[in-house]
Amino acid sequence: MGNTPPVRRIRRRALTLLAQPYWEAPSSAYVVRRWPGLTAMCCATLFFWLSLTPSLVPRPWLLQGVIGGITAAIGYAIGALVEWPARLCLGTLYRRYRSRVLRRLPGRPGPHWRARAWLAYYLLSTGLTIAALSWSADAQRELRRLQEMPETLTWHSMMIALIAMAICFALVAVGRAVRLGTRVLIRLLGRFVPRPVAIVVGLLVSATVVVFGTRDVVFDRGIIDVAARLAENTDKSTKDGIVRPTSPLVSGSSASLVRWDELGYEGRNFTGSSLTPHQISTVTGKRAVQPIRVYIGQEAAPTFTSRAKLAVRELERTGAFDRDVLAIAGTTGRGWVNSTDAEPLEYIHGGNTAIVAVQYSYLPSWASFLVDKEQAGRATRALVEAVRARWLRIPADERPKLVVFGESLGAYGIEASFDGPDDMLAKVDGALLAGTPNFSPIRRQLTAHRDRGSPVWRPEYRKGRHFRFAQWPRKDLARPGPDSAWKQPRVVYLQNASDAIVWWSPDLALEPPRWLRKPLGPDITDEVNWFPLVTFWQTTVDMAVSYGVGAPHGHRYGNGSVEGWAAVAPAEGWTRQDTEELRRFMDQREAPY
Repeated sequence: MGNTPPVRRIRRRALTLLAQPYWEAPSSAYVVRRWPGLTAMCCATLFFWLSLTPSLVPRPWLLQGVIGGITAAIGYAIGALVEWPARLCLGTLYRRYRSRVLRRLPGRPGPHWRARAWLAYYLLSTGLTIAALSWSADAQRELRRLQEMPETLTWHSMMIALIAMAICFALVAVGRAVRLGTRVLIRLLGRFVPRPVAIVVGLLVSATVVVFGTRDVVFDRGIIDVAARLAENTDKSTKDGIVRPTSPLVSGSSASLVRWDELGYEGRNFTGSSLTPHQISTVTGKRAVQPIRVYIGQEAAPTFTSRAKLAVRELERTGAFDRDVLAIAGTTGRGWVNSTDAEPLEYIHGGNTAIVAVQYSYLPSWASFLVDKEQAGRATRALVEAVRARWLRIPADERPKLVVFGESLGAYGIEASFDGPDDMLAKVDGALLAGTPNFSPIRRQLTAHRDRGSPVWRPEYRKGRHFRFAQWPRKDLARPGPDSAWKQPRVVYLQNASDAIVWWSPDLALEPPRWLRKPLGPDITDEVNWFPLVTFWQTTVDMAVSYGVGAPHGHRYGNGSVEGWAAVAPAEGWTRQDTEELRRFMDQREAPY
């Protein structure tokens, strides 16, 4: 009764699948539709497991699926490259020593060996993948706890695996299509030239098309061009709520040398949200004056030098060199100045300040980071040199305090304006830098020559006499001992141990980083490890999601600049209680842009 025809058909198909759990291509000419190699699949699965390991910041499940798919495709490519020469070598050895090998084997090699190998792969990979996904969810929850996020986490394991498989197979198909195209090209060339020449020429042409096509067409003329056009259009707009300033002490006003429409999107945000004396007095309870904000957009002058000269003229027009503090701000990407870095300085000094910045690009920060980060250094250096040259013309006892600040790419621009730590100390009266990228020259030097025993994520340099690093400024800036008095000028680095932008480097692909050595940073889980290629790719992705956590974690620095400015450039009579009250206000206030 039970052995009905449908049951027999199911059993017959099951037995057939067990006997051959893979698809055999009808011809060796099949390239794109060929069944994947077992070695390549094992390597792809291993890389997928490695992609589940935690990195610097928590990841949502959808992004984990994308990361897993790309990482698995990388593993597949490596496995395929290893399998090809291994098969050639082992095949040659097998043919040479076939009789000896057969005498030592328990059975004759044949299709059943391959079938058993695939069945073993299916069983082991499924069980271990389920275990890896479960462990990964626990590791993500621990990382969220360390970074003060809710530990509850939706981790759709099945969806992660399906997304990863789809992306991996799509990328493998693209790679095989390139291989098929190369094979066709070699065959065509073989009609006109000897086959060895055709192979060499075909491989070179294919490699050239892939490399330059990906870089020039897909990246430069595709992604970057689209980003540039979108950014240029955005640069002509103005954020809702931002209006043209009426104070003559702010760029873009009717009295300014720079027109409102020349400031750019971020310039209008910066100047259009300038604090008023009433706003400052309400917070500090002290008398205040109108702070000066000078900004030179890309449209205002054609070159870095001409923008710097225009900035000096605008500073002179506003009387900036008569203020207590003159601050030069490094900008990111399309010209952003963080209001949480600028406003605390103005509150601390009752508005008796002047801040100057220039725009050097339309591109958003991520695009500038990839293609034109050197412009940040050249533009900021031109501004620093021009402002400082004018500042030096003032008698020493009448000069305002000259300070510099910046965040992320803006911090790099500030560092690139000096020839080293000692040059910075000799030329300015203080600096506040947050989230400096790994390629920032001065921070790299400070880290490389840090005092023995201090970790790379919280380095101490020459006992903290001038330079200090902080993630929680209130306690971290006091870390060096009493024998290391903090002297002027002071430089504060706000640096989170979990900030991927601080640690990202191409060296991660092949070399274990120092920030993964014990002891680890306070917001990094002990489960994080280094794996060749995988850690580099994970950290690259972490840069994109490092804003998704709260300060002070990832690339979020919150209002740490309050304590930073209170240490670097305090006003006369400014107290610790003033700092705490300002910090409470900044934590509650809504950023203007």
